[in-house]
Amino acid sequence: MSAQPYIPRFSDPADIDEFVTKLEAFERGEIGPDAFRAFRLTRGVYGQRQTDVQMIRVKAPGGLLGRPQLDALAAVADEQSRGFGHVTTRQNVQLHFVKMSESAAAMRRLDEAGLTTREACGNSVRNVTGCERLATCSDAPFDVSPYLEAVVRYFLRHPLAATLPRKFKIAFSGCASDCAKAAIHDLGFVAKVQEGRPGFLVYAAGGLSTLPMSALVLHDFVPAEELGRVGEAVLRLFDRFGNRDNKHRARLKYVWKKLGEEGFRDAYAKLRAEVDAEALAELVLPESPTRAPAPPVEGDKIEGYLPWRAQSVVDQRQSGYAGVYIRLKLGDITSAQMRGLGPILERFGDGSAYLTIDQNILVPFVDKRSLPAIHAALAALGLAELGLHTAKDVTSCPGAETCNLAVTASRRLGAAISDRLDREDASQPGFADTVIKISGCPNSCGQHHIADLGFHGAARKEGGKAYPMYQLHLGGGVDARGARFGRQVVKIPARRVPDAVVVLLRLYASDRALDEMPASFFERVDPKRVTAALGELLAPVTAGEDADIGEEKGFALHSGEGECAA
Repeated sequence: MSAQPYIPRFSDPADIDEFVTKLEAFERGEIGPDAFRAFRLTRGVYGQRQTDVQMIRVKAPGGLLGRPQLDALAAVADEQSRGFGHVTTRQNVQLHFVKMSESAAAMRRLDEAGLTTREACGNSVRNVTGCERLATCSDAPFDVSPYLEAVVRYFLRHPLAATLPRKFKIAFSGCASDCAKAAIHDLGFVAKVQEGRPGFLVYAAGGLSTLPMSALVLHDFVPAEELGRVGEAVLRLFDRFGNRDNKHRARLKYVWKKLGEEGFRDAYAKLRAEVDAEALAELVLPESPTRAPAPPVEGDKIEGYLPWRAQSVVDQRQSGYAGVYIRLKLGDITSAQMRGLGPILERFGDGSAYLTIDQNILVPFVDKRSLPAIHAALAALGLAELGLHTAKDVTSCPGAETCNLAVTASRRLGAAISDRLDREDASQPGFADTVIKISGCPNSCGQHHIADLGFHGAARKEGGKAYPMYQLHLGGGVDARGARFGRQVVKIPARRVPDAVVVLLRLYASDRALDEMPASFFERVDPKRVTAALGELLAPVTAGEDADIGEEKGFALHSGEGECAA
């Protein structure tokens, strides 16, 4: 068994004490509902579509967890939530249907394991995300994870961190492929080395939602030791120039749009000089943890091992070790699976695991000789699903299941697409490489803008009746060029989308150029060709198709107020 891994502690019991004090003041009528809502959001307590219950969002910076954290999440899932957690595209774990009266107890259990909900929602510096292979990828020029942790510690509980005009998102990528999608963030860092010196390419003012924008390159290279000053200057810029009157136009990308690129750079330069003069924002890097992977464990190969190994195992830059991916269907993991996974991390790896931005899990530092044994252990927990990083591995936001803003049940569509693809030949061209992402509304929590095939929930009215639809976005993605956003092609009735996905994969198979990948094909294919291929799937909705996926009755538009811009 490995030694206990280095899992940073980010929680503080004083945060929970303050939450309890504010909640009691609210219940006595001393704090109004708007003021309390703004406060509780900065503590990770978010309203749901359903009344009298909340979602608690738990931060896992860089996605890093160990057995104590998994056990704590499992306990809260069982005692305050509904028996499972939902991994998000920002490496958080969301626990739904928590009563307000039980939220503090949930926070205290999480705090025992060092987990915090502080600034997980609201107008704050959100969870800092990173590629799950920052410490193990052979393409990364150096281990980026200490810089990610240092940035988290610098901005967590920062004087401006929870009083911003709107949310502020940061990401770290270890190499030029930009696996962490730095180019769609308010502040993104991509590791690079220049003249032997470690540093980062710096992106600023990117974002998705209803106005997707690829971030500008603020610095082609900045030395690693200046990272804190860059971040402080950009945060001040947002605080000073962000729109506090219209929350829907308040993200940093709108500051760029208002000032123009030259004005944005000038404002940044002045604030950077201000920070330099104050000699602030010096990052404190943690000591590099000593990795203690478990010794090899012998085991027999059980049924399914070879396809699982081909799909789910990646080599590390550390010789003899591999990273093992776990596919979570729609990002869900049960409390029993969380409890069972903790001992597996210690028996086969170094005790750590990483949540990924595509809603899966990576277990690093597995001795390659242990792969048959860890496969059997994961299979016993239902955590050896095939289809990882294929068209079946759909990314989705929670959608209308819990979200007030959602138009459609995006999770049900994700499941329906996976089920439909189970009936297809998994060896067909495009099946293994096509990225599918779904959001229940245009706001892109499921990141539909940056998928080969992206879908966002919508509605159409015909004859005075509303029908659930999905807008198809074609050919989005993020790579070394930056972000590109899928072209809006056509709306498809919700119940026909799984069949539409099959048609689009077949279109790729028939029309692609030699050795052309799906990302390239869907970026270039003529929308008219796509519309023609979809054919009758675009015909008017008929009886029986007027309900959303998973619903028996007709469709009704929900008009609840979301808290994303509260």
